[in-house]
Amino acid sequence: MARYTDASCKLCRREGQKLFLKGERCYTNKCAIGRRPYAPGQHGAQRKKLSEYGIQLREKQKAKRFYGLLESQFRKYFEIANRKKGVTGENLLQLLESRLDNVVYRLGFGTTRAEARQLVTHGHFLVNGKKVNIPSYIVKVGDTIDVSEKSKKSVRFKEILDITGAKVVPKWLEVDQENLKGKIVALPAREDIDLNVQEHLIVELYSK
Repeated sequence: MARYTDASCKLCRREGQKLFLKGERCYTNKCAIGRRPYAPGQHGAQRKKLSEYGIQLREKQKAKRFYGLLESQFRKYFEIANRKKGVTGENLLQLLESRLDNVVYRLGFGTTRAEARQLVTHGHFLVNGKKVNIPSYIVKVGDTIDVSEKSKKSVRFKEILDITGAKVVPKWLEVDQENLKGKIVALPAREDIDLNVQEHLIVELYSK
């Protein structure tokens, strides 16, 4: 499948805010947003007034890049969210947060979503005792996420926990760092999601 392979920091600069795509680096003075707070490219430093469509597009791109999705994937989640009862924008974010790769990242078992996605793909995690290697797998309330017994002995997971040990886990999740286990205790509410995006603008964009 196609995947963005250019510098991640360019995406943050293009959206004008930190998307935390580089893990711990984003919290240091090496962060590109702090050093070059303007869009990449020859004319990036020039301020441009966005149209209504441009504003809506930027919100969509921001969310898409935050979760590391392609346009076709993101559009599919929107269509699912639009068919569900409730507020479409909140439904969309709830679905994105419920992806297995995002949950692994939120639990602190990956330093970035990209790393969490790779670890899931390589079969390091069990959902309710069964190996799942599909990053887009949607977890449900009551599901348990475990690092496989073989993977628990991996040096990389020890390194990851050293980095993410102090990370605050969202209240809709429970984590047992000692045993590398997690559990979904509730569905994520809007206030639990730290993405600075106006999701109603995404709905307006796709509803045209």
